[in-house]
Amino acid sequence: MITIKKISNSNIGLNILSFLASTFIRIVASTSNFKTIGNETVLSNIRNHEPFIVAFWHGRLLMAPKGWPSEAPLMVMISHHKDGEIIARTAASFGIRSARGSTSKGGSAALRSMIKTLRAGGCVGITPDGPRGPRMRAQMGVISLAQISGVPIFPATYSVSRCKIINSWDRFIIALPFNRGIYLWDEPIFVPKNANAEVLETKRKLLENRLNILCEKADKMVGLSSINPDSRHKIH
Repeated sequence: MITIKKISNSNIGLNILSFLASTFIRIVASTSNFKTIGNETVLSNIRNHEPFIVAFWHGRLLMAPKGWPSEAPLMVMISHHKDGEIIARTAASFGIRSARGSTSKGGSAALRSMIKTLRAGGCVGITPDGPRGPRMRAQMGVISLAQISGVPIFPATYSVSRCKIINSWDRFIIALPFNRGIYLWDEPIFVPKNANAEVLETKRKLLENRLNILCEKADKMVGLSSINPDSRHKIH
């Protein structure tokens, strides 16, 4: 039996899977009604070429490319795993570049790439709970990036009324075609460059709480049962 794991072992297989993924995303987007709320400050930053970080949970990754303003350059951190390669190639089809790495492997190189992008006026995207969880628990990497670069973090999410929720660590949401969805953006979070450990932890908790409140709000707006954060609070 041919499985996704076997297909992803070859370059051709990876191209096929990423093509199918990007096609599916476009079909969902073109057959569904999505609204965007709260992105006024984001659009202002983009118009004024003011870089920022967008943070969203790993389980809300699928439709994220269609919620990003197409005229703005974006780089996202994606893991070195096989599923990360599929995500990277899918993102590339939407004009989104990748910094390959994670909190556990290759993170330093990815961090340097993202800092370089931000200093050049571009924007970067991070899933603060990826690539290994715990689900909907922010790790410190995005806070460190904001501190070093001096740019704000914008929490963002999406939700849909019809979907399949995978029984994975992140409870990955697969939006279905002919849907009703919403993209929500929150106000920016700033991290002082001279912040000590206590302040950094406060900012981490703030980001985590704001993202979870945003997800709960989005889910309620489309009638989806909310996904709860992992009961673990492991920070790495």
